Amino acid sequence: MDTFALIVTIGVALGFTYTNGFHDSANAIATSVSTRALTPRAALAMAAVMNLAGAFLGSGVAHTVSKGLIETPTGSKGMGILFAALIGAIVWNLVTWYFGLPSSSSHALFGGMVGAALAGGTDVIWSGVLDKVVIPMFISPFVGLIAGYLVMCAIMWLFRKSNPHKAKRGFRIAQTVSAAGMALGHGLQDAQKTMGIVVMALVIGDVQGADDPIPVWVKIACALMLSLGTYAGGWRIMRTLGRKIIELDPPQGFAAETTGASIMFVTAFIFKAPISTTHVITSAIMGVGATKRVNAVRWGVAKNIVLGWFITMPAAAIVAAAAFGLVNLAFL
Repeated sequence: MDTFALIVTIGVALGFTYTNGFHDSANAIATSVSTRALTPRAALAMAAVMNLAGAFLGSGVAHTVSKGLIETPTGSKGMGILFAALIGAIVWNLVTWYFGLPSSSSHALFGGMVGAALAGGTDVIWSGVLDKVVIPMFISPFVGLIAGYLVMCAIMWLFRKSNPHKAKRGFRIAQTVSAAGMALGHGLQDAQKTMGIVVMALVIGDVQGADDPIPVWVKIACALMLSLGTYAGGWRIMRTLGRKIIELDPPQGFAAETTGASIMFVTAFIFKAPISTTHVITSAIMGVGATKRVNAVRWGVAKNIVLGWFITMPAAAIVAAAAFGLVNLAFL
């Protein structure tokens, strides 16, 4: 039964990674598709490849997820907590995907972990949740907003004497690079989050020790599922990011993607903090759009997106807690 529970939990974790991929594919490519720098299928293929590569660039975020957020008991109860956490995250991903709302898969996962842990009566490492999840959740959008605004201002100043048509053609080409960087950062951040969950399952199942390195097969499996999900695409959310917030042109798209990718690399390598790629790219798009004029950004759409950010963790936590209750009744 323990082996079966381990296999099922790992399978569900990989399923979450797949939903993460198609839910968040818009983060990497919406701007380059909306400015026609890349065709949708070419952008998705590029993003899938770069997601795969990004997953192998580090492991700091995975260790934060596996050790710094909740304490899970060994045995069937611990496995039940992980299973319920993943169910909470998957359900919220599917709900927000259906409504085209670019919420954070990362915070759905973290909310699910906290909700399942509380329902299971195990300890939540609140200092880790505060330092590694809550504070970055509030700070990263502000950084994305301000950095996006400043990067776009710098581009406008540097190319103020350039021919607008030639500059747009050049930035359309440059967006291929910035979109690739965004996808690489997404792989670096989001594949590692699931790696951390799988490692927790392996530790609970007594297959490996808590301080052992991440197995290569775990990295490959998580990276592949994220890439497959990315290639499946999330067209509903892509329309929201690419068109509904603001109509982007190539220089704006390049500025937003460059800002988002830079923030993800810095937080992953320096702070080892699992930030939301959705929060970062959405706020960067808002900041870039505000350089045109403040009312160029459709703030009503932006308000609904921000509201989704705030309710993601509690909503996923509630679903995960309910899922644990069902698992506990049925199996524990």
